[in-house]
Amino acid sequence: MTVSSEYCPPSDPLDILHHDAQLLVVNKPAGLLSVPGKGAHLADCLIARIQAAFPEALLVHRLDRDTSGVMVFAMTPHAQRHLGLQFEKRMTKKAYVARLTGRLEPRSGTVDLPLIVDWPNRPLQKVCHETGKPAHTDWKVISYGEDETRVRLSPKTGRSHQLRVHMQSLGHPILGDPLYASGAALEHPRMMLHSEELRLKHPEGGASQKFRVKAPF
Repeated sequence: MTVSSEYCPPSDPLDILHHDAQLLVVNKPAGLLSVPGKGAHLADCLIARIQAAFPEALLVHRLDRDTSGVMVFAMTPHAQRHLGLQFEKRMTKKAYVARLTGRLEPRSGTVDLPLIVDWPNRPLQKVCHETGKPAHTDWKVISYGEDETRVRLSPKTGRSHQLRVHMQSLGHPILGDPLYASGAALEHPRMMLHSEELRLKHPEGGASQKFRVKAPF
């Protein structure tokens, strides 16, 4: 199984949430790669679009192609190091909103399952208690719909596809997930996962900052 080979990124203009001498925070649209993929047809991505307008911008972290929401870039090498350490040492706080298949119960909990790439099926990730890296996700139900659940997800680690695999492991994959959902759960215009809020310390002075953008679904 692979990600759809047809890459048709959205043409939305940059949605800038915050810009100063050290930081650039944007609302990434769903369907756009964070960084270039392999091959010329996958060159269009958020960092390329940002560097066309802000040549000095530097990558700090990534969101999956089909995830939307808050993403921060550094405007100086100092800011890139400072922010990179915050992500590495888990000092940032991230909150996502997702719509899941079925009714997730209880109303809150934690998934603590180690993850590693599923080599024969990459880019898929899988749970592996022998070789996986620790991965922790807290969840809280926001509301129930007709055979679906809206949740707030707070990852404590930043593994690849972490939220997607953790929700699938509960038996409630994210609606519209092209890799981990199946059947009727796939029939959505996009993957229903959005990075709603990011809290971090400003690289200059260390003041706490919160950036937030409401889910479009």
